[in-house]
Amino acid sequence: MTASTGEPEGAQASQEALARVVREHAGRLAASLVSLLGDFSAAEDLVQDAIETALRRWPAEGVPERPDAWLFTVARRRGLDVLRRESNYRAKLAQLTWPQPTTRDDRLRLIFTCCHPALSRSAQIALTLRVVCGLSTAQIAAAFVVPETTVAQRITRAKRKIGEAGIPYRIPVEEELPERLGEVLAVIYLLFNEGYLSSTAERAQARDLVDDAEWLAALLANLMPKEPEVAGLLALIRLHRARGAARFDAEGRLVLLADQDRSLWDCQAIGEATALLMRTARAHHRPGPYQLQAAIVACHAEAKTFADTDWAQILVLYDMLLHQAPSPVTRLHRAIAVRYAMGVEAALAELMDLGDVLEGYPLFHATRAELLRDLGRQEEGRRAVERALELTANPAQQALLEQRLGWD
Repeated sequence: MTASTGEPEGAQASQEALARVVREHAGRLAASLVSLLGDFSAAEDLVQDAIETALRRWPAEGVPERPDAWLFTVARRRGLDVLRRESNYRAKLAQLTWPQPTTRDDRLRLIFTCCHPALSRSAQIALTLRVVCGLSTAQIAAAFVVPETTVAQRITRAKRKIGEAGIPYRIPVEEELPERLGEVLAVIYLLFNEGYLSSTAERAQARDLVDDAEWLAALLANLMPKEPEVAGLLALIRLHRARGAARFDAEGRLVLLADQDRSLWDCQAIGEATALLMRTARAHHRPGPYQLQAAIVACHAEAKTFADTDWAQILVLYDMLLHQAPSPVTRLHRAIAVRYAMGVEAALAELMDLGDVLEGYPLFHATRAELLRDLGRQEEGRRAVERALELTANPAQQALLEQRLGWD
């Protein structure tokens, strides 16, 4: 064991070490237990017991030299105690050994089980964070600013449904993979979006959720290296993160792309993510929605100044994206590109076609306000800003919109 300082700094170091170990090993441990026991709920409970034991003991005792093996030992011992009456479980647990690095990685099966389409999207997200990432119910509740009881109920219902519906613990067969992989990628993408710009009033962003989303995307890319959309999502997340230092001003307001200090962007991360995207495109020639979104972000990230942005290329990419995955929000973002490629009036014409379907979407009204202002229609623009303010709860967005109310 490493020595414990007994100081708050030592406890914090233990917590940080535990978080790293949990992220890397909790899902692997849960996957091994599910594979052996055939009982999703029992395996998940054993892992959470081990994590909670570590939270109590590591700050005082120090972090073990082999924390992954320590977690495994505690989970196995707890399983033997709790399941003593179940002779079949006891026999299986008695035979269980911690897998070596060369052993087949069962986490891919675990991810697909957590993101089964029979579960609701909220349950998929909660279960993935709980089982694959090892977060506690309290941590998930804090991340999404919902009551802990709500998260607990979602997880309980999801585990019950997995058992009652006989949802198999397996990787989908090849013909099922495109549809099922889409569910997994959508969960990671929604997790990233919530972290990158929170939908709640309590905070502008949630970096812990962004960390979890990137880690899950990287894990999936490692487990499924021949799936180009997995690499595309990972590149998309990393490209967005690369400009994180420039996204908010000192008062916590959002800084629009045109106004960001690009010297604060992480050029190395941009280069690495763009290289990943290019390697994927050359190897597979199967551009999908996540790859196309990443390519659009790469066009922005590679421009030395906002004026250097290749808007014509961005429009082409948006047209490809709309062909593959049409949505009103994508059309809205394309209209923003039209503003710079074809002019304000052309952009406003495109935007007005979306008025009915995006009436409750704050970015629609914020974008419309900018276009109206550019055309000298100040009062209409002000009303559009006020409508956007009514619809958003994010404090950074609210601060930016309130600033715009001061437009002449």
